[in-house]
Amino acid sequence: MALTAALFATSLAAEAPTRSPLPPPRPGTATPTPAQTPNDPIANFVNEVFKPRARPGQNTRVQQMTAAQSQSYTRLAVAQSLIPPRRPDNLVRRNTVQRTGMAQSGDHARAVTSAAGSVCGRPEIKGVKLQSIPGRVNGCGIEEPVKVTSVSGVALSTPITVDCQTAVVFNAWVGQALVPLTKNLGGGVREVNIMASYACRSRNNQRGAKISEHGKGHAVDVGGFTLANGVKLTVLDHWNHSQHGDLMKQLHRVACGPFGTVLGPKSDRFHQNHFHFDTARYRSGSYCR
Repeated sequence: MALTAALFATSLAAEAPTRSPLPPPRPGTATPTPAQTPNDPIANFVNEVFKPRARPGQNTRVQQMTAAQSQSYTRLAVAQSLIPPRRPDNLVRRNTVQRTGMAQSGDHARAVTSAAGSVCGRPEIKGVKLQSIPGRVNGCGIEEPVKVTSVSGVALSTPITVDCQTAVVFNAWVGQALVPLTKNLGGGVREVNIMASYACRSRNNQRGAKISEHGKGHAVDVGGFTLANGVKLTVLDHWNHSQHGDLMKQLHRVACGPFGTVLGPKSDRFHQNHFHFDTARYRSGSYCR
């Protein structure tokens, strides 16, 4: 019996572990194992973007973010942090306008002050003198006409044939109204869109009507103008425009007085797409509609 007990004790001792086994961990107390994401593109991108860069000439030890550290950045946070600030609207257009305006400033000043190619005794009125234009019907014709190609440094889409009185007043409207009112708009005015000047015809081309001021060299029709950035503003499209309507109405209003007649879209059906300016004089003063 004693021998049997001794053999059993020896067997148990041989099978016993070297140390007592640990109890199983309680739920929720286990130490988490960091996720191994060596090939996670977001983690790699974060490491690259936020990695400090050594200054030139210095041996700076750079500590990169570990993949485990990068997990604190959510995908949304990374995406938001890397979005650059939104560019202002029309950035390219505004830069183009600025360059165009700066490039033209010197040329514009020289064109206005140079007497070369000027007519009517005004250096800012460019053109040539013409021979007297006889009227093919009674009431038409210009005794001393000029053909004007630009005024106050602003080109005309089509040269106007008028007398000097009309050329001088038109130049004043462009130089003292159109140019300053558009100087901060699209780089300023580059060209005036001319729709009509001298033409021996009746008013509004109506049979039996009186001879138009166009037939006397006293009138110019303006359909709009082109800005330095290429944008075209027209009486037809922008008279009631939310952004440019006030400008169009102001240009119409300031012409009244210097010109004897100023007609626009509110005058009648014949002037929906242009301004009619003429230097006719009336006892009652300027007629403006």
